[in-house]
Amino acid sequence: MSGTLALVGGGEFTEGCTFDAGLVEASGASEVLVIPTGAAYEHPQRLVEAATGWFGRIGVGVRGLDVLARPDAQSEELAEVVRASRLTYLVGGSSMHIRSVLKDSLVWDALVAAWGDGGTLAGSSAGAMVLCDPMVDSRGGAFTLGLGLLTGMAVISAHDHWSEDAAHRTRKMSPAQLVLAGIDERTALLRGPEGDWRVEGAGQVAVFLGGAPSDLAALPAGLPA
Repeated sequence: MSGTLALVGGGEFTEGCTFDAGLVEASGASEVLVIPTGAAYEHPQRLVEAATGWFGRIGVGVRGLDVLARPDAQSEELAEVVRASRLTYLVGGSSMHIRSVLKDSLVWDALVAAWGDGGTLAGSSAGAMVLCDPMVDSRGGAFTLGLGLLTGMAVISAHDHWSEDAAHRTRKMSPAQLVLAGIDERTALLRGPEGDWRVEGAGQVAVFLGGAPSDLAALPAGLPA
């Protein structure tokens, strides 16, 4: 049975992210593994430092793992670290870079295996968007290939900061059976081990099915084989 999955709309490791304490408790982790792949060219260490300060408030340590380029993702040593993690945060600003680094890699396989073995996986901002297939391309709102941990659904992160024109364009391009989740910053769309979905944090989640307003019941309970 898979573990808990958190799709965070951004603004991670800041006030309002009330769900993080629950993620630590659910995972039983004594350390949070932060993988800042999407921030490879934007001072990735800053995200690790932010996580260290944030989780330090609840007495949990943080380890940053520099999976920043394709050779890192193919490292057996780094993959072993990911496979052993009970709570992993995938963060950063570029979903396209995350995809190019992790797709069909040892680290990606380890990430999926750890979650499938009951570990907790959190993707924030670009890290949430890239977990889905299709993936929303934040540069223009069109759909592109994602990593496919979740299929049949897509995520718009920082939904509270997207322009209405961009959001409308994405909804209009949505296939009939696609579930689109717009997640506000400092907000998590959480999937429990049984496939149940809930929302926690400072904001809201807007759900659309085929571009039309819907609710959490439209989200997929099952996972790809």
